[in-house]
Amino acid sequence: MEQNVIISKDISSELAQVVASVRPDRLFVLTDETTLACCWPRVASVPCMAEAQMITIAPTDEAKTLDSLTHVWASLQDGGATRHSILINIGGGMVTDLGGFAASTFKRGMAYANVPTTLLSMVDASVGGKTGINFRGLKNEIGVFNTPHTVIIDTAFLRTLDAGNIRSGYAEMLKHGLISDEATLAELLLFDLDNVDYAAMADMVSRSVAVKDRIVTEDPHEHGIRKALNLGHTVGHAFESLAMSEGRTILHGYAVAYGLVPELYLAATRCGFPTERLHQVEAFVRENYGHFAFTCKHYDRLIELMRHDKKNTAGIINFTLLAAVGDIRINQSVSPDDIAEALDYYRES
Repeated sequence: MEQNVIISKDISSELAQVVASVRPDRLFVLTDETTLACCWPRVASVPCMAEAQMITIAPTDEAKTLDSLTHVWASLQDGGATRHSILINIGGGMVTDLGGFAASTFKRGMAYANVPTTLLSMVDASVGGKTGINFRGLKNEIGVFNTPHTVIIDTAFLRTLDAGNIRSGYAEMLKHGLISDEATLAELLLFDLDNVDYAAMADMVSRSVAVKDRIVTEDPHEHGIRKALNLGHTVGHAFESLAMSEGRTILHGYAVAYGLVPELYLAATRCGFPTERLHQVEAFVRENYGHFAFTCKHYDRLIELMRHDKKNTAGIINFTLLAAVGDIRINQSVSPDDIAEALDYYRES
């Protein structure tokens, strides 16, 4: 199914068009407690939302669980949802991932649309049809590919975000720059995250979404080039899962930013990625995201977490690496010893 991604100019008319297109028998809206308070007021008065049945779950990635999913399913069932209903997910990546999975599986599938409200969900989570929940300490372990009916990206929501969530989403934009071209990466590395220019960021978001949209359209089920979007994520997801298990949860984008450094080190040592670019990205990450603390005692656990990555085959850990900015090398098998060396580099940098 082709992506339908709208960079919003008038969210009221765009939501009305989505509802008119689906002609649902019932309309449901999913938010978390934070987006209910901060973002729902922006669309609550839209006429087509008048009949919406609200479903609300707890915020943060820690709520991306089977219990939350069950609550959404039960709310849909209690509200009389059918295959001809629609669920509109208004929130960050946790909401769009979980809501998309709930809609994809309820009654064997009902329509859903995403209104991403965080930078991370605008440039990454809400686009591409990946849905799911975390399970037994592993990120996005259970889920399906199912493209939303529509994604409406309204960058006005960015003004509701704190600095941490801006930075979290920006890490995915940085990844998109690395897999695109030198000019895009240079612009991203020069952007001042301490004094956000929202007009400039809106334009950058549009171009970042276009990168993901182009790749996902070419490879919707991640058999080939879509794996480019996993740059930074093999190590990043392991960092994220380790932090979650130790009760020091970090934002997804921070984990990706941290993961970019050891993965670009592997790219430099295995594929010839320029060390100058590695050092530039490393400096940007250190300045804007700080450092993820772990010791060599964590290596075995981190490598085991990487073995659970969905890109792997038969327990062999596969990475997406780069030979240069925009020169993508997917399915790069890396040994545990080389991963340990990359983790050493990160800890010592």
